[in-house]
Amino acid sequence: MNEYDIAIIGAGPAGMTAALYAGRSKIRAVVIEAKGPGGQLLNTELIEDYPGFKSILGGDLAAVMLAQAEHFGAEIVYSPVTRVRVEADGMKVIETEAGEFRAPAVIVTAGGNPRKLDVPGEAEFAGRGVSYCAVCDGAFFQQLELAVVGGGDAAVEEAMFLTRYATKVTLIHRREQLRAQPILVEQARANPKIEFLLNTVVESIEGDAKVSHLQLRDTLTGEASRLDVGGVFIFVGFIPNTGLVATHVDHDAGGYYLTDPMTMMTNVPGIFAAGDVRAQLTRQITTAVGNATTATIAASKWLEERARGTEASAVKVLADAAVDGGWVA
Repeated sequence: MNEYDIAIIGAGPAGMTAALYAGRSKIRAVVIEAKGPGGQLLNTELIEDYPGFKSILGGDLAAVMLAQAEHFGAEIVYSPVTRVRVEADGMKVIETEAGEFRAPAVIVTAGGNPRKLDVPGEAEFAGRGVSYCAVCDGAFFQQLELAVVGGGDAAVEEAMFLTRYATKVTLIHRREQLRAQPILVEQARANPKIEFLLNTVVESIEGDAKVSHLQLRDTLTGEASRLDVGGVFIFVGFIPNTGLVATHVDHDAGGYYLTDPMTMMTNVPGIFAAGDVRAQLTRQITTAVGNATTATIAASKWLEERARGTEASAVKVLADAAVDGGWVA
């Protein structure tokens, strides 16, 4: 039977960190991943804000994290998770295409998926000029004029990345001010290949066999316009993969899990969350790693107390320890 102490759902930075800490603590854990290890790292070309590396490619950092987790005994199963159900005794059953996995504690590190614009042409031209990953698809757009939709870090970073292929990149944002970090905005404005189209939304994506142009609208004047491009890259948000658990888990309006900030445990005893599925101010590699460290240590303590008593008593011990200052790993 596939029975473990902790089941970790997702093998991005948070999941691999959880596997690392579980392995070092000699906890029997399994990481269940739908695709390949790395998560959003695989959609990022160059990383310059992860301590220890002046810069590193996203794929290279994913490989380093995986190797370290495996060194400490991480067991990884590659299969999509279809549902997590909680049984009467508190045991969690993770249903996958590879069978069922059982564990009293689950750490959800499943990340999420890009949010869509939901405009005419978006679905029709997916893979034919509409993309959500510049790193994945940028090389297919050599010597074309491109558009990037969004105003956050991802949009600005991807716009800069695309300039290595495109003749021009137009960054479209619905507001006057970009949400991205000032240093990123400064770098983008200094790039001669990037133009900004603010207070503007995409009304439709059009073309024939592939994307040829966008229909736009000025949010202040209502004026319509057309932008000729060979492709459009959309970075307007993120939808967390928090719909896997059959039992209700408290979440915010965006669907992100609400957790105890000291333990990363949700309102469901034994279900913890880390990384991009968790409600928090920022979603960075560093925060994902920190979340997962806390979640794994807390899950370990919770398992110890659960073995001594009940889930209710284990939850209380966690809460009391958090108030007292937590643990040193």
